Amino acid sequence: MSVLQIKCPMNIQQRLSDLREVMEREHLDAFIFPSTDPHNSEYTPDRWKGREWISGFTGSAGTAVVTMTSAALWTDSRYFLAAADQLKGTEFQLMKLKIEGTPTIAQWLGQELREKNGAEVGVDGMVYGTQNVEALIADLRHEGGITVRTNFDPLAVIWRNRPAIPTDKVIIQPMEYAGETASSKIGRIRKALREVHADGMLVSALDDVAWTLNLRGSDVHCNPVFVAYLLISSKDATLYCNKVKITPEVQAYLAAEGVRLAEYDEVKQGLADYFEYNILLDPVETCYTLYHQVHTKEIVRLASPIPAMKAKKNDTEIRGYRSAMLKDGIAMVKFLRWLKPAVEAGGQTEISIDRKLTALRAEQPLFRDISFDTIAGYDKHGAIVHYEATPETDIPVEPRGLLLLDSGAQYQDGTTDITRTIALGPLTDEERHVYTLVLKGHIQLELCKFPEGSSGTQLDILAREAMWREGLNYLHGTGHGVGSYLNVHEGPHQIRMEYMPAPLVAGMTLTDEPGLYLPGRFGVRTENTLLITPYMETEFGRFLQFDSLTLCPIDTTPIIREELLPEELAWLNAYHRRVYTELAPHLDHEEQEWLREATKEI
Repeated sequence: MSVLQIKCPMNIQQRLSDLREVMEREHLDAFIFPSTDPHNSEYTPDRWKGREWISGFTGSAGTAVVTMTSAALWTDSRYFLAAADQLKGTEFQLMKLKIEGTPTIAQWLGQELREKNGAEVGVDGMVYGTQNVEALIADLRHEGGITVRTNFDPLAVIWRNRPAIPTDKVIIQPMEYAGETASSKIGRIRKALREVHADGMLVSALDDVAWTLNLRGSDVHCNPVFVAYLLISSKDATLYCNKVKITPEVQAYLAAEGVRLAEYDEVKQGLADYFEYNILLDPVETCYTLYHQVHTKEIVRLASPIPAMKAKKNDTEIRGYRSAMLKDGIAMVKFLRWLKPAVEAGGQTEISIDRKLTALRAEQPLFRDISFDTIAGYDKHGAIVHYEATPETDIPVEPRGLLLLDSGAQYQDGTTDITRTIALGPLTDEERHVYTLVLKGHIQLELCKFPEGSSGTQLDILAREAMWREGLNYLHGTGHGVGSYLNVHEGPHQIRMEYMPAPLVAGMTLTDEPGLYLPGRFGVRTENTLLITPYMETEFGRFLQFDSLTLCPIDTTPIIREELLPEELAWLNAYHRRVYTELAPHLDHEEQEWLREATKEI
């Protein structure tokens, strides 16, 4: 999961004033700031956090729009509460995506600029995906003939002391964790390109570049990637990356794998010089400016083949996941054993709890970092879906109510993502009922058997059905892929209400994380990371199932036992037996006894 810091915006009005001066000089009536970078990243290096800089909103998803007289910010349900708090005192009006009555960006601009003849809206074509720009151009044309300019970045003028692209060194991900050479992966990519009659492709997504080349970096907080492009042709492959980041060892490694090296800012010229008949450019992933640098006879507009390859883990990666989850489970047990006595003794806060868990994870072999900023939401903060405590919002944790703890780690052999909601003391009947409903949804998805090739959308109802019967729901997705010492969010497969056609196949990882959030009161979420494995083959085809990679007890004290179906109770008890069996040999006697009690049958 991604998270959000709640903090007061600073100097936003001055930044808007500076922006409007530049807009007036450039004859622009509005400017749009997305959350992405030149690689369409979900999480970006600081250099490209322009939307955050101009608005003060720090969530991972959102779009800010500024006119000469108004400003608005669009974001999704994960951030409604936190965004409203962060935008206080600014001009920005909060626009809630997927809520009835919320205008689209184009509709809003049409209203705001309706008195302006020949209005022009600016976007930086280097940080806006081709498909998004094309849709924006079409939508604004229908809103009174508003035109779009894509070749200007006002942040280059007004953002003083703008962060540079990081210069940290790139490292090699060894074969003992990768399981396949870079040259083999590039060969498979070329085969996939031939199948769609493409001679080459530009790889823009940072995790796709890192996965393909078995390289890792530290340019993005919590995501072990580095800023680069990879241009693959039928015979050559070129990595565009600031050379100061490349050690002699990595340069020799790339040469041995058949990959040439060029400076990052030479990618435009590289595309202009691209010599083959055609090239595959993913219009979602490729920024608008680079898309229009290509002068081939044909552009093949298709999704990149790499995410589907990356999503299906090889045997080495699967072994790495199991090793990482074991280490993570050991750290979680040590933490959970510590938690309640520490809270009862007093002096613990959301931030201190976060620090304790991170310290315990850091003791484990191959720990490299956390995989996202920990969500430690106590009491009413648990209802803020993506919350991160700051010194301004940090509250004491008391021996009552619920703590929602969503966390994860980057180990060199795997990435983890786990949520547990923990009873710290007496609970209300409502808290216990909501906790049980969420657990029922979690278990029903874990129990699912499904035909190979099903999409996550077809399975999503299993996590929600018990809630829907009571008129309850959550608006975030139920599950996402997880990288292999890569980004904690990985596609193309997901489990969510919205239609996601990517097929589910054996070898994929997925989270299972239903939740319920009662604003101003509390929130509940339970999450394991799962592996898709074969189940059986019949005359109706191959069927698949889920195997929990996560090893950590689920708090049984809030459960209303009578609300669990027999199959749900059986799953929970079997899961706990497995957790104890696999973790106990790695714990001391007192930790074993705590785990025995935490996993006892109910």
